[in-house]
Amino acid sequence: MKQVLLAGLFHESHSFTDDITGFEKFQVFRGQELLDKKGDGSQIDGFLSVAGRLNWHVVPTVSYQAMPSGLVDHAVFEAFWAEVLPVLADAIQSGLDGVFLSLHGAFVTTKEPDAEGELLRRIRALPGAKTLPVFCLLDLHANLTPAMGERADGLVSYRENPHIDAFDRAVHIAELLARCLDTGVKPKTCVRGAPILWPPTGIATSDSPMCHLEAAGRRMEQEEAGVLAVSVIAGYSFSDVRDAGVSFAILTEGALEDANSLLGKLVHLAWDLRHEGLPEEQEVDDVFRRILPVKEGPVLLVEPADNIGGSAPGDCTDILRALLRHDADRAGVIIADAEAVRALDDIEIGGRKTLSIGGKGSSLDLGPVTLEVVLISRSDGQFQLEDSNSHLAGAFGIYVDMGPSAVVRHGGITILLNSHKTPPFDLGQWRSQGIDPESFAIIAIKAAVAHRRGYDPIVKASYTVKTRGPCASDPKLLPYQHLRRPIFPLDPMDSLQD
Repeated sequence: MKQVLLAGLFHESHSFTDDITGFEKFQVFRGQELLDKKGDGSQIDGFLSVAGRLNWHVVPTVSYQAMPSGLVDHAVFEAFWAEVLPVLADAIQSGLDGVFLSLHGAFVTTKEPDAEGELLRRIRALPGAKTLPVFCLLDLHANLTPAMGERADGLVSYRENPHIDAFDRAVHIAELLARCLDTGVKPKTCVRGAPILWPPTGIATSDSPMCHLEAAGRRMEQEEAGVLAVSVIAGYSFSDVRDAGVSFAILTEGALEDANSLLGKLVHLAWDLRHEGLPEEQEVDDVFRRILPVKEGPVLLVEPADNIGGSAPGDCTDILRALLRHDADRAGVIIADAEAVRALDDIEIGGRKTLSIGGKGSSLDLGPVTLEVVLISRSDGQFQLEDSNSHLAGAFGIYVDMGPSAVVRHGGITILLNSHKTPPFDLGQWRSQGIDPESFAIIAIKAAVAHRRGYDPIVKASYTVKTRGPCASDPKLLPYQHLRRPIFPLDPMDSLQD
């Protein structure tokens, strides 16, 4: 029976928000709790499904995971390592066969810009771990570093954005680990970055440039000898680290020079398509003038600057202000505001209260909006995702906790207030509160791309609008200090510099 150690470290860290992500923001699963994630649709579940099928003895350590937010307090990383280290050291002494790491790839602490690379370094430094097979799964929004490629035997990322394939990619990399354990042949992960920085709004895999890059990767897997997996990693543009941006990884059992040649082709293709990763956004008032009155809905107003899935606070008020300014009817918006939820504790259902809503999480926002609202309902905020393959399920599983929540109404605007910011990736978020999202004429969405899986089937039209917030789609607006330069579109570059 093969012994495989399991650990997880998952966070997308924003360098330009005002918050520091501490222990209180993390969900922690230890020991049996990790094994109990089987069946929850997450990437850890994908690994466990393979381990069960192959009768592996899984050595569970710990998984730390949190919603995207500001840089992580370095003490969190050290606490994670302090839990992994003794279990890993004991397992190596008892004949450990391999390691599976469930990672994000954009975990940045207040002291360490490459937490995943540092984790791999520490693992490799342990006695007996230098040649131990170590295989990793990364998010498509990872900022891939040379250290990750050098220290991991196998490395694969998601292929879909929205991330509907997290479970499948975990199965894929776990099966590649099984191949290594069965054959004794250790593959090599070759990586290369491209001098390109695309915002989250430009990297949906159904659109160019990502669809063309993914197609090229799949052809290489089919046609090139020795190539086991090709990963097109779009990067996370809100981490101010050296290697942020577009990158590629090839997992191969063949010649390294061949893999590096293929990486060069992918970099050149990305360069040729570089302008297509910078989508345009529309002025919100222009959109309202064009769509009002809404004759057939729902119409989606997508607000990437306050993208919860990209680390924004989910409480910025530009969209709410626009709904009020244009006297929108049958409109819905979700806002993360624990303070507003608590302020409703003394109100009966149907009661009225003047409430300060939103505008508390980002210094870029105009601040709270004060409204008289009617309390429609309240709940504990717990619900199960309708789509077990959704972007959210892949990272956190199908059970979601929005924290104490309340639905309020002001005029024709329905506002769902959550205590825990929750990405709007699944229609169950509305339906769990007794609201049919298809009944809205307008829905405001604090997202970039990952909402599409849930919302596109019900909407009649979708507009991406400019608002204030920390997840700006124009990288030139952000004050990078550590990013490698030159890089497109921040710097004038007429040609690719090899």
